[in-house]
Amino acid sequence: MIHSQFIRTAIFSAFLGLAWSAQAAEPAVAAASAAAPASAASGGHRHHHRTDVKAHAAEHVASGAHAAHAMHHAHWEYVNAHETGPGHWGDLDHAFEECSKGVHQSPVNIDKTVKAALPALEFSYSSIAPVILNNGHTVQVNLPSGQKLKVGDQSYELLQFHFHTPSEEAISNKHAPMVAHFVHKNADGKLGVVALLIDIGKEPSALDAVFDHLPRPGEKITVDDLSLDLAAALPKGLGYYNLEGSLTTPPCSEGVNWMILKEHATLTRAHVRAFQHIFHANARPTQPVNDRVIKESL
Repeated sequence: MIHSQFIRTAIFSAFLGLAWSAQAAEPAVAAASAAAPASAASGGHRHHHRTDVKAHAAEHVASGAHAAHAMHHAHWEYVNAHETGPGHWGDLDHAFEECSKGVHQSPVNIDKTVKAALPALEFSYSSIAPVILNNGHTVQVNLPSGQKLKVGDQSYELLQFHFHTPSEEAISNKHAPMVAHFVHKNADGKLGVVALLIDIGKEPSALDAVFDHLPRPGEKITVDDLSLDLAAALPKGLGYYNLEGSLTTPPCSEGVNWMILKEHATLTRAHVRAFQHIFHANARPTQPVNDRVIKESL
């Protein structure tokens, strides 16, 4: 049985770890909402609770320099041919200027690397009850506090994770079908993002708990008794590439510590297609590496 409060207005929004913005959706998003498959059937007898993201926007506003202006930013999208696409993000809003003027932007194509004794990624992840929302740009999973990552002398807390298709990062010019970005923040407010590329596979995945319950655009879902084992979502090998970069969505703020895992996860073809049914493509094109050195763990 599903308890639903169907959305009356689809919402474009972006929770970037620094800010979460919401604005009125375009008709295309409303159409996508109508077309998106209801995923409740795969949830067995669990009760889904669907609510309008707009009604709960205040819950997701994060502290940070952009938070005060989050509700007033210009609409942006991923279609390059449109005037609101990635090639024009820097022109849409004064707060987005770094998208076009920044020199350490993300994502990048990882081609030339330098082997280095990078600190180990020490994850302290556990099983959590996820809150799954569709903010018009991606499916994002919000979670309670307590999920930690330690990298050398830096300690981070996991804020949220979300997905892109295809993967925003490329390895030797090759993109994976999808990527998950785990967005962390340390005590100084610096972001550390772990990118987990996702291939097509046949075996069950810990991430199935999310993809069995994909929300429609502008909708937030909680599922009774649903548990997501975050630790099990990570690959066994935790070797990674490391570089300084930016948010991959406006405002494209730089100073983000990127850790791209070398080992990939998998999802079934059906789950990848279900996501792509909602988001045909939601990946920023790769950006110039410029003067950065991409380090690769030994």
